[in-house]
Amino acid sequence: MNIKPFMGGEFLLTGRLASQLFHESAEQMPIFDYHSHLSADAIAANQPFQNLTHLLLANDHYKWRMMLTDGVEEDLIRGNAPDWDKFLAYARVLQGAIGNPLYHWTHLELQRIFGIREPLNEQTAKRIWDECNEKLGSPDYRPQALLERFGVRTIYTAEEPLSGLKAHQQLINQPAVKVRVRPTFSPDSAMQIDQPGFAAFIAKLGETTNKTIRSLGDLLEALESRVDFFHAVGCRTADHRMETVPRFRLDEEKADRALKSALSGQPVKAKQADTYRTVLLVKLGLLYARRNWVQQYHIGSLRNTNQRMYALYGPDVGFDSVSDAPIADNLSRLLDAQERVMSLPRTILYCINPAHSYVVGSMIGNFQQSDLQGKLQIGPPWRFYNQRDGIQSHLQLLSNLSLLNRSIGMTADSRSFASFSRHEYFRRILCERIGIWVSYGEYPNDIGALRTIVRDICYHNAARYFE
Repeated sequence: MNIKPFMGGEFLLTGRLASQLFHESAEQMPIFDYHSHLSADAIAANQPFQNLTHLLLANDHYKWRMMLTDGVEEDLIRGNAPDWDKFLAYARVLQGAIGNPLYHWTHLELQRIFGIREPLNEQTAKRIWDECNEKLGSPDYRPQALLERFGVRTIYTAEEPLSGLKAHQQLINQPAVKVRVRPTFSPDSAMQIDQPGFAAFIAKLGETTNKTIRSLGDLLEALESRVDFFHAVGCRTADHRMETVPRFRLDEEKADRALKSALSGQPVKAKQADTYRTVLLVKLGLLYARRNWVQQYHIGSLRNTNQRMYALYGPDVGFDSVSDAPIADNLSRLLDAQERVMSLPRTILYCINPAHSYVVGSMIGNFQQSDLQGKLQIGPPWRFYNQRDGIQSHLQLLSNLSLLNRSIGMTADSRSFASFSRHEYFRRILCERIGIWVSYGEYPNDIGALRTIVRDICYHNAARYFE
């Protein structure tokens, strides 16, 4: 049996054509990362990373979750243990993670950032730790340099509506920064009418916009004010996180009453919350459409399931899972409501549950537009769906139900500056899949057409879609 070198140049590529497409087309393409949780403040400050743990582990809940699965002590994951001890603990876990995408992602990070090609394990950890930490002291390994190293041209960072966007404004005024850093409007706090802290958020929103918010109309005026502020700083997209799509109830009077109840401290029932969210999503869609924004819906993540850990560490630290709540009917009604008043903007639907993939894949075809290519998109695989099987399934889904060549490709969806290697992971699988189709005689071996398809998916489609 011919065994390939460990994660060498032909990693995930089994055919000549797949290799040619990757090395001659995909590998050289820049990155347009349209959904990220990176800190714009960290990009603007451009401070060096303290050590390898701060770069690879400090904000990556994927890795924390794997360490906890292996029984690593909490102090070595999110606690106050020395950084070296945390890195060593991760190396011990990783060496057993055969078949896990984190095994591949971590080694791509070490290869592409530091040129280290040996496997990370308990025996090599100290040598890799010392070599990487020495390099991290150089300006070539600071946040802005890493973005350039990965070929990132544009990146959107998720921001709360109350954000002053100072870092984004600072970066706009720094010509030496080659990467365009733009904000994403993420109004989840305005949606959480049935959650603690909602009334406090509305009060802060009123202070920020110099408006007294007592009604739905007041709230919409305040949110539009923030949308305009974000737009002036380069924002062209909004992101909404939904455990499920709210049950469709388009009734502005009931939504207004629900808001007034929440602001007065009264409990909000599930039906009231659904009505409020439905109306707000439709109204916000109109604001986005008028400004030619893209709206992104992340659907189906069951968040903060472990209340004890949520109380200790807060959200987004590795305790979310897949939701199986039905989405088809309510999603159809929501998009149709926006379409009826000509306010459906370009929309990306992300699906974390594979059982819902064909729901979303078939849904986008209902609302495409004759004079706009790929107005509605299936978002790339994310969270638990972002692995080789998930990516292959995603590519097959797009080719079956839509147009793969109009896909906007991959986004890292990460809080780590090292995570852009996930674009390479996606691109290798893309080229392998296309190579297989051609080898089976399902598409002609037209290298010019194939290169165009690959380059468009890797970069050009997203740049056109958002710009």
